Amino acid sequence: MRHVPPPAEELALLDHELARLDARRLQLLNRRAWLLSVLRAPAVPSPAPAPVSGPYAPPPSGPAPAHGTQNVLLVLGGLLLTVAAIAFTLFSWGEMGIAGRSAVLAAVTAGALVTPATLLRRALPSTAEAVAVLALVLTVLDAVALHAVAAPGTDGLAFAAGASAVLVAAWTLYGLLLGRLRTPLPAAVVAGQLPLVLTAWASGASATGFGWALLVTAAADVAVASWGRGYAVRVTACAGALLTGLVSLALGLGLSVSAHGVPGAVGPGALLLAGAVVAAAGAWRAPKGMAVLGGAVAALATVAAVGGVLGAPLSWDRSVVVYLLSGAVLSAVATLPGVPRPVVRGVLGASASVVAGAVLWAAPVVAAALLGPASVTARVWSGAPGGLRDAVGPSIAWSESASSPVVLAVAAVLAAALHFGRPRVLPEPGRRAAAAAGVVLGWGAVLSLLVVADVPYGVAVAGELLLVAVLLALAARRGADCVAVTCLVCALVGAVSVAVLGLAAEPATYAVLGTLLVLCAGAAAASQVPVVRSVLACASVLSAIAVASAAGASLGWGAPHTAPLVLVVTAVTVLLGARVREPVVAVALELAGAFAAVVAVALAVPDAPFLALVLGLCGVLAAATALRPERRRAAGWPAVALFVAAAWVRLAASGVTDPEAYTLPVSVAAFAVGHLRRRREPAASSWAAYGPALSMTLVPSLVVAWADPHWMRPLALGTAALVITLVGARLRLQAPLVLGGTVLALDGLHELAPHVVQVFDALPRWAPPALAGLLLLAVGATYEQRLRDARRVRESFGRMR
Repeated sequence: MRHVPPPAEELALLDHELARLDARRLQLLNRRAWLLSVLRAPAVPSPAPAPVSGPYAPPPSGPAPAHGTQNVLLVLGGLLLTVAAIAFTLFSWGEMGIAGRSAVLAAVTAGALVTPATLLRRALPSTAEAVAVLALVLTVLDAVALHAVAAPGTDGLAFAAGASAVLVAAWTLYGLLLGRLRTPLPAAVVAGQLPLVLTAWASGASATGFGWALLVTAAADVAVASWGRGYAVRVTACAGALLTGLVSLALGLGLSVSAHGVPGAVGPGALLLAGAVVAAAGAWRAPKGMAVLGGAVAALATVAAVGGVLGAPLSWDRSVVVYLLSGAVLSAVATLPGVPRPVVRGVLGASASVVAGAVLWAAPVVAAALLGPASVTARVWSGAPGGLRDAVGPSIAWSESASSPVVLAVAAVLAAALHFGRPRVLPEPGRRAAAAAGVVLGWGAVLSLLVVADVPYGVAVAGELLLVAVLLALAARRGADCVAVTCLVCALVGAVSVAVLGLAAEPATYAVLGTLLVLCAGAAAASQVPVVRSVLACASVLSAIAVASAAGASLGWGAPHTAPLVLVVTAVTVLLGARVREPVVAVALELAGAFAAVVAVALAVPDAPFLALVLGLCGVLAAATALRPERRRAAGWPAVALFVAAAWVRLAASGVTDPEAYTLPVSVAAFAVGHLRRRREPAASSWAAYGPALSMTLVPSLVVAWADPHWMRPLALGTAALVITLVGARLRLQAPLVLGGTVLALDGLHELAPHVVQVFDALPRWAPPALAGLLLLAVGATYEQRLRDARRVRESFGRMR
């Protein structure tokens, strides 16, 4: 007989098996459940598991629906009673005498206030809560009734202020006596927002008086939020403090900005300072998020108060400096001991926002200094203007921006202080960002100073060039960090601006462009970072292109005659590219030289002979570059294409109608050279061996054949292209096959096009769509076969040389 172990031992064995055998998991789990039932059968039934709390707690079973239904019924009942009480007070009040009315409301209110205590003793908290809400509403109605009966001639606002104060005290006492009720105390906090505001309204207070009433209310809310009893009370008080405090500070800010003179700004300033104290006191004991907000509000209120008083007798542009300095002083809070870190973050954020606002105010002046010289392009070499503002133009109101350099300089000093300050104030990434911001702000301060001071034109040009030189020196001396990148970007933007500014006079153009060329080249040689060297090398090449173009204009040459001068820049880049060791820098330099060649070609386009000359010179430079082994593949093909294009343009410019007389000898010679190379290197591509020779003759002949009204030239060209195509297919050479087939197809299309047009004109209108539909059906029916044929053709073509 098979031995069956005891249930406990078998349970252990099965638990062990479950960990290793997933394939039998379902069967073993069923067996385990049966064994557990056997083990627990004699035992006393275990008590129900304790309810699980938290976000993953299952929905309660049993009485939950009853509680939900009870709450719905209580809410509906309370609403109906409230509506009935309001209707009774408003519409049925006049049907009873004074004694009856007072007795009814007093009895109902007293009963509603007393009933929750009895309900709480009977463990009916939801019912007690509903009755308590009704009681609170009845007390409001009692106040309305009292005003209508006992004091009908009293001012409504004054009576409402006193009644709201009494209701706040009564509801607070009621909530404290019946501590298990959750509604009275938050309701008292909500009602507490009204007494002072209504009092100020009833007394006809000024805007400052309203601000103080709101601020005192906010201070009371902050006290309740800090020391109040219950989460609902604190949240309600916090919401009230935010609302009343922000409205109060907004009133103070508006009054401070619009104040005339120091006496008019003292009152709003005191209101703002008191608001800052209240916000700081609330932030000191608040949670993290609210502490940051409180610190920021306190800091901004302080800046508004101090700046409003000190800047009241000043113009607006000088007041910006006062606000900026006030915001800068706030950053010293970060060094004070004992200040909570969230409050410090809020204060620093407020200080940064004040500085950012001041910088944004001054930014249009910097933008005008950089972009304003673009107007010079409409009057190139018309003469140097008297001052920098004449070159920039009346883009902004300069009299209202006199403090822009000071604002930017102060912001730059602050950024430098953050960079060189203690790490407690700012972490390392923030310190690097502060250094980069300091560079930008200092650069903007110098530019704005030049344009605000309206310095003479020569001084402005010299100052901007000196500024570019300093930035390039910083970019060349530092490593690849954000400060170096910032210096480089500012230097390049400033270089473009001063280069455009120099176009106002011919001597200034050469002085500026020559200086920029020397500065960029020197910085590229001094830098140790390949990327920085590449960018500066490209900048120096662009400066050289501008110098060459200006030289052609000074000599009175047209654009085509200036093109060879620009090609001198490309020649220099070819020589330098061969001597530079860093591959990245060499590639960047040669690409900039290629751009100079493109500029030269674009300049020579209006004159075909000069265009042929420029294309030939470009081909020579490309061939010289291709002599280097690492550039042979990249520059060899462009060199061949440039030579061929130069020959074609030269033939077209000379009015040659029979280009074959000139192209065939060259094609034969090139074909012979290609054949010899193929014999020496059988693996060489047919494009390198025969492509130049074939295209030298076929392409010009095709262009002439398309314009030839006779049939002899197209026939001869088609025959030659057919022979070349067949030879390419027989010898499995790509270049003859592709070039010959393409020329044959285009030549045949040119000859058959008139007849095809006549055929389509003779067909009925429905025939072309029908033919197209049949073609699509045929292709769709044999799609897989056509796809396989296309793959075979592609593979066969890929195996050709």
